[in-house]
Amino acid sequence: MIKQKRTLRGALALSLAAGVALSGPAANAAADGAPLRELMHRLTTVDGGPGALLHVRDGRTRTALTSGVADVTSGAPMRAGSRFRIGSMTKPFVATVVLQLVGERRVVLDAPVERYLPGVVRGNGNDGRVITVRQLLQHTSGIPDYLTYLNPQEVLKDPLAHHDTRDLIDLALAHPRLFEPGEGWRYSNTNYLLAGMLIEKVTGRTYAEEIRRRIIKPLRLRDTSVPTDASTISGRHPRGYARPGPTAPLLDVTAFNPSAAGAGGSMISSGPDLNRFLGALVGGRLLGPAQLREMMKTRPTDPADPSDDDHRAYGLGLESRSLPCGGLYWGHSGDIFGYETVGGTTTRGRQATVMVNVDPGGTDAQSDDMKTAVQTALCR
Repeated sequence: MIKQKRTLRGALALSLAAGVALSGPAANAAADGAPLRELMHRLTTVDGGPGALLHVRDGRTRTALTSGVADVTSGAPMRAGSRFRIGSMTKPFVATVVLQLVGERRVVLDAPVERYLPGVVRGNGNDGRVITVRQLLQHTSGIPDYLTYLNPQEVLKDPLAHHDTRDLIDLALAHPRLFEPGEGWRYSNTNYLLAGMLIEKVTGRTYAEEIRRRIIKPLRLRDTSVPTDASTISGRHPRGYARPGPTAPLLDVTAFNPSAAGAGGSMISSGPDLNRFLGALVGGRLLGPAQLREMMKTRPTDPADPSDDDHRAYGLGLESRSLPCGGLYWGHSGDIFGYETVGGTTTRGRQATVMVNVDPGGTDAQSDDMKTAVQTALCR
């Protein structure tokens, strides 16, 4: 343990001294200045992340900042442009495909889920004849989150095991609905497993195939993939770690079968690719004006929460938050075994994505500092 900590600190110092990559004309005054560098340092010291990377895109200017290590055993530094699992940042991709189908008049947003998935959503007050497609995408369906009942420790006992989507959905539907459809808001990964099934029923192709065909190829997202059962990450990538406990050594969970996340969180990408995707989405290159307006119709996630100082609101697979410098930004966050990601874009065409190669493990400090890093990058 002591030797590992010394290795980590040494690599951190090296990375902070030499691991800041800049691009563009003077990289926008040295990578947005000291506040971002301080936040990156904080993520890999105070917050305890092994490594972190940040990519900022503003027109033709590209900036990358790295801190810490990609591998706690070898001490290899975090590298800009690396690939990683993006967890729930998969959801904007899935919602985009569904809204493209809406634009093609193959799906109706306010139609019942039953129309597309007959008999699938039934039991304990969960009723696909009442729940709409819009409510799935906006987390207002009242359907429980299957992850509430899937023990992470059980998954990690056999991280390469396949998890059937229908079994995960049935796990959620075995429990009572959380509220009347449309009468509340609760984040539920089950909603997006169902959205993935809907895409397959309507198109005859899997959600993964449709994301590749409709988004990845047109935008030339070379680092982005939708593995359904593959447990490895191809190309350059940091090791991903989990926190088994406050004092326990980090657990390497890089190899993981993403079928446990499915259409709610299975994808792999990179900072540059996510910035390009978010810029294209909010810039109107992936959806027609009517469908983009629907995606950006939001509702507060918890209006009674006094700590919600950035006024988070959720649309259809895309959320908005207020910026400390004024205005809004649009994006999403995602955490999955081994990785946490936060990404956002302004409507003026500036994007930022930050990743730390350890999942938050129930702590808020890392997530809060990642959000602050994105906001700081978008404001400068």
